[in-house]
Amino acid sequence: MDHKAENALGISWHDTAWVPHLNQSNILDYFSERSNPFYDRTCNNETIKMQRLSPDQMLNMTGLEYSLLHAQEPILYVIRKQHRHSPTQVTPLADYYIIAGTVYQGPDLCSVVNSRLLNTLHNLQSAFDEALGYARFHPSRGYSWEFKEKEEKEPAAKDKKIKKKEEASSAFQRKRVDLLLGELAKKHPPLFMPPPSQPPAKVPHVEDVKTEVKVEKGEDKVTVNGSMRPPPEKRQKLR
Repeated sequence: MDHKAENALGISWHDTAWVPHLNQSNILDYFSERSNPFYDRTCNNETIKMQRLSPDQMLNMTGLEYSLLHAQEPILYVIRKQHRHSPTQVTPLADYYIIAGTVYQGPDLCSVVNSRLLNTLHNLQSAFDEALGYARFHPSRGYSWEFKEKEEKEPAAKDKKIKKKEEASSAFQRKRVDLLLGELAKKHPPLFMPPPSQPPAKVPHVEDVKTEVKVEKGEDKVTVNGSMRPPPEKRQKLR
């Protein structure tokens, strides 16, 4: 794989004027823009476009061509670059996927395997380097491990982190999100539960409490200095 092909895996392309209007019928026209670095002008698609022929004529041609392999409107499209040998025989060369109007080249199997191997070797090397930092040697005791507790992170370190500025959403994102939310709302309309009916509050019944006042008439009792006065003595009458 040459140096140009390797760099193609790390670049992307998009045209903001086309992004809000992309669909399955014009996605190949969008991919065939002259500013697209992934598009080869020597392909049969360019010949059909210059001669204003029907796209079905490419089946009778041989050479390099681009075809729409998969479409998941409005967010994902997959375009395949292939070499046509006959109307029924083609050889795939590369795949390109378009996500939200941005074109990327799909990595081949060799690039994926190399990336995973490099990532694995990097993690293993980092683990060995970290383990080596805990190894200690003493002439009398030999080799040993010394694990130190992780130092507490200073609170000032959090302030030093650079906060990424939030980018404003594009017109494409706002329109597409509203479209998707509208379709979901049609398929799954929200259900509104009626508020639970509460029984009327019961007013406590106040019973009339009848109070009877009983007045007891007792014998009049006269007290002097807190003692009872004796009844008067009966005197005999003199004749």
